[in-house]
Amino acid sequence: MNLEFTGRQCEVTSAVRKQVEHGLAKLGKILGPNFTTNVILTSEKYRQIAEITVTVRNHAIVAVVEDPDASVAINEALDRIERQALKYKERWRSRKRRSKKPYEIAQGAAQPAAHKPANGHSTHDEIAAAAAAGVEEVPVVVHSFPANLRVAEPHIVPANDCVALRPMTLEEAVKEAEFRDREVFVFRDNHGRVKVLHRTKDGKLQLIEAP
Repeated sequence: MNLEFTGRQCEVTSAVRKQVEHGLAKLGKILGPNFTTNVILTSEKYRQIAEITVTVRNHAIVAVVEDPDASVAINEALDRIERQALKYKERWRSRKRRSKKPYEIAQGAAQPAAHKPANGHSTHDEIAAAAAAGVEEVPVVVHSFPANLRVAEPHIVPANDCVALRPMTLEEAVKEAEFRDREVFVFRDNHGRVKVLHRTKDGKLQLIEAP
């Protein structure tokens, strides 16, 4: 685990380092030891901002928290990182399971059928005779499709927590999306234009502006 601290208008004390290292120790049980962490602590008058970025397998997990107490901001940022890490681990496992299925099907279809029952298919002797005659038998998987396809109704639920109720600047919208831990966040800027923040698979926030 690689850990880097940056203090902006503040000092990174040993107590702060121990607090972050303790939180990242729990994160290592989720992501494993191979990840890098950048911690940026900023002090602005009455605001203490903790920004933590964890990078694993080229995927960035980011949490930005603002609080009058720096220790509270760091703890909240670590909690958000842990929640996002659990979601990322579950998505990674799901993709890994889905990628195995086509491979297993292809492996099963490629197995040679040396002994087939007498149900109209070629027997072992027939395969040998065909090979002697220069004819190669290739196994073919035949799929049958139902006459009527079932169409499942889409499961749609309201997501009011993804919509801002007041106009925001882009910076405010990014912080609000991180605070609510949302992958998609819809807001209006000060000119009334509708904009959407969307988190891509690599962890970056993408800005979409409605025409």
